[in-house]
Amino acid sequence: QVQLEERGGGSVQAGGSLKLSCVHSGGGFRWWVMYWFRQAPGQEREYVAGISTDGGRTRYADSVEGRFTISRDNAQNTLFLEMNNLKPEDTAVYYCAANKRTSFVREAYTMEHWGKGSLVTVSS
Repeated sequence: QVQLEERGGGSVQAGGSLKLSCVHSGGGFRWWVMYWFRQAPGQEREYVAGISTDGGRTRYADSVEGRFTISRDNAQNTLFLEMNNLKPEDTAVYYCAANKRTSFVREAYTMEHWGKGSLVTVSS
């Protein structure tokens, strides 16, 4: 059974950096396309970034392009999200998610597995 666990959230001032990780258990991490989503209070869950099974292709939401970097270590069954130049509007609970669709998607309903989330708070 696939389980995902996010780590590394916290509080930071605007302009600062944080790095999230997501540990995958249950086997077969290298076969899953992995994503990061986030959900701010009172808002819908939104797509942040996606990465292919081998890490060779990545996609980003326009709002984080150039500031966030998604990566993965298949040997360690771990997904990462490095966040730089953080802004107050990046404040949200960040979730990792997985599906096996061969092309990138951005819709939360297409994800097959979710972590429980990690809170990131950016103060001005």
